[in-house]
Amino acid sequence: MEVNGPTGEDAVMASARWWSATAAEYIAEHGDFLGDADLRWCPEGLTEDSCAFLGPVAGARVLEVGAGAGQGARWVARHGGDVVASDVAEGMLRQARIIAERTAISVPLICADARALPFADDSFDIVFTAFGVLPFVPDPGRVHREVARVLRAGGRWVFSTTHPMRWVFADDPDPDHLRVVRPYFDAPPYVEHQDGVVSYAEFQHTMADVVGAVIGAGFVLDDLLEPRWVPGNSHTWGAWSAARAPFVPGTLIIRAHLP
Repeated sequence: MEVNGPTGEDAVMASARWWSATAAEYIAEHGDFLGDADLRWCPEGLTEDSCAFLGPVAGARVLEVGAGAGQGARWVARHGGDVVASDVAEGMLRQARIIAERTAISVPLICADARALPFADDSFDIVFTAFGVLPFVPDPGRVHREVARVLRAGGRWVFSTTHPMRWVFADDPDPDHLRVVRPYFDAPPYVEHQDGVVSYAEFQHTMADVVGAVIGAGFVLDDLLEPRWVPGNSHTWGAWSAARAPFVPGTLIIRAHLP
């Protein structure tokens, strides 16, 4: 879907700069919640250990796109997968190297735009991302098509992303402040600038946009989930909070496969 606002290239370059500059701060704030070698799908607290969305990973060739500091990739490595982690922000990959030294779990790290992956066709059995890439580009269909290209027939694509309904509400974890502040349809992207250059960009993709792009890339949709807040999770992440969770979904998770 084309959106008025930054181009895909502008958005990717902004993400590379933003997440590189804020990587250490991000890990300091959320690192304990994410874990060093865990796969946590969403601020609601759902983990791969509890839900097994990826299916068996032992012996599988696996790619994490938008990997950040590679926590999910290290989870796959711990469970016997042959995994590669990619991210557009070199600063995040530096954090991945620091955590790898601490945990003694090292995985290959590739700095790459997920819309143009540097891998051959039919290279992987599973590709996944937990809130990586998709909210930050105006053209997520390119990501889905690249994932389809590098997956083998029958391969799985699993991703979590911002729920389309979250976009319309105020970015505030207090349920008393729930109010519609942005349109659902034809919404302009949220963009920050610094010295006239795009420094951060995030894009609205409706439910139809998300599902249509997955199917349009040749995938078969296996499951669509709107996770509930995990009991005992007290971590507030932006507008995600235990208090607000009963009123509006914050995360969308999709599981799909190539026929």
